Amino acid sequence: MLRILKAAILREQFKKNYATAAKPATIPKPQTSPEVLYTDLFVNNVWHKSEAGRTFESLNPATEEVIAEVQLAGAEDVSFAVKAARQAFQMGSPWRRMDASDRGRLLYRLADLMERDQVYLASLETLDNGKPYSMSYNVDLPLAIKNLRYFAGWADKTQGKTIPMDGEFFTYTRHEPVGVCGQIIPWNFPILMMAWKLGPALATGNTIILKPAEQTTLTALYIAQLVKEVGFPEGVVNVLPGLGDTGAHLANQPDVDKVAFTGSTEVGKLIQLASGITNLKRVTLELGGKSPNIILADADLDYAVEMAHFGLFFNMGQCCCAGSRTFVEDKIYDEFVERSAERAKKRIVGNPFESSTEQGPQISQEQMLKILCLIERGKEQGAKLVAGGNRSEDLPGYFVQPTVFADVHDNMAIAREEIFGPVQQLMRFKQLDEVIVRANNSKYGLAAGIFTKDLDKANYLVNGLRAGTVWVNTYNVLGAQAPFGGYKMSGHGRENGEYALSNYTEVKSVIVKVPQKNS
Repeated sequence: MLRILKAAILREQFKKNYATAAKPATIPKPQTSPEVLYTDLFVNNVWHKSEAGRTFESLNPATEEVIAEVQLAGAEDVSFAVKAARQAFQMGSPWRRMDASDRGRLLYRLADLMERDQVYLASLETLDNGKPYSMSYNVDLPLAIKNLRYFAGWADKTQGKTIPMDGEFFTYTRHEPVGVCGQIIPWNFPILMMAWKLGPALATGNTIILKPAEQTTLTALYIAQLVKEVGFPEGVVNVLPGLGDTGAHLANQPDVDKVAFTGSTEVGKLIQLASGITNLKRVTLELGGKSPNIILADADLDYAVEMAHFGLFFNMGQCCCAGSRTFVEDKIYDEFVERSAERAKKRIVGNPFESSTEQGPQISQEQMLKILCLIERGKEQGAKLVAGGNRSEDLPGYFVQPTVFADVHDNMAIAREEIFGPVQQLMRFKQLDEVIVRANNSKYGLAAGIFTKDLDKANYLVNGLRAGTVWVNTYNVLGAQAPFGGYKMSGHGRENGEYALSNYTEVKSVIVKVPQKNS
């Protein structure tokens, strides 16, 4: 009884930790049928139909119903947007001549308008993406707003250096914007990923063509209208909805100076290739993961079970840094498995607009079928299914039961492939050096977690793990101030923090001959 009560208290604490914007504790009611206001292409602060007249459907993953028909940008539309962005970036343009502090003011204002429209944006995000409204409102929107405000503050603080070069010279560096940036964002965190891309690029003076995922275009298009309302000059921010071909046209455009992409490793490779065969445009990639979450025997077991559950099932498991390989020390393994299965069976799956819902649908039928296929492979390869394992047949839409596998071995498909769904894999280990080797035995290196009361062991593991982010006694904590990105095939470059600014600037050395140099 005491353990059940403690677990319930922990769940309430987690809800509070990830509800920083909800004051008072009850959040505003959602708009369960938000009006879709924008479905066209946004170029030069004007709404356009696609040149070819093509459209595609945006579906509600909770009901499988069509929400809207959205304009589909083709090659001609991409060229048109690139020309607009290039024109906005020309020397002497209003954007290039704007004071850096005023760029920051525009970003602050954009954050303010998103905060003004937070209920509508969260409701539209939930309708289009399927994530619980409580998450859209409490997590995605506040983090996106904070991100824009963080980079707004950086706008007039990126600066070069004066350098004491040998000889009669005055030498200094300028940090200049890269230029026209293509930005391709995923469907799992549409608003937040848009903010992660816009913030550093606009703070440093670049122009943008943003391509949202075809599954989740609606909030990006609404934010485009807010960009216009704020007063960004024409051509600075352009938004092109479309399919994969739209992103390919953008990546292959020779007049695009940089592409920033968040998504699968497979597509990231194609974007890197496109850069190489066109103009060697700069590329930053935030790609897939198969992140280890290491639970030592001395960890608080109730806390570790709940956090491992959260680390995997957060956002329906559709999280690149999900702790999808949970390594549990042998001494506590059996009890950890039992409690994890128990917690998964209690997870509330259902209508994402209901306040009690913890898990909504997967994003699409394609993604749902991929998850179910990998679950079957786990069974076939001998992993022990202890919870879930099927589609939620009592619900319309793309719902998958919270699933837990025990006795998972490193060579199994579910231990090596990114499932991107609500499927937890529990793996046994005995020694620290053993678990470091096994944790690093992956083509990915995005994130990792460690749960222990022994800081010496924690630091030893931190130093050994090949991952861009390591959480100790927590998981899935992301903030605008801390850089995020991966090792190995999880990509290169860093989002967020001061490090993100270097993705969007070129360093120019200026060396001036002077009659006489004095120290």
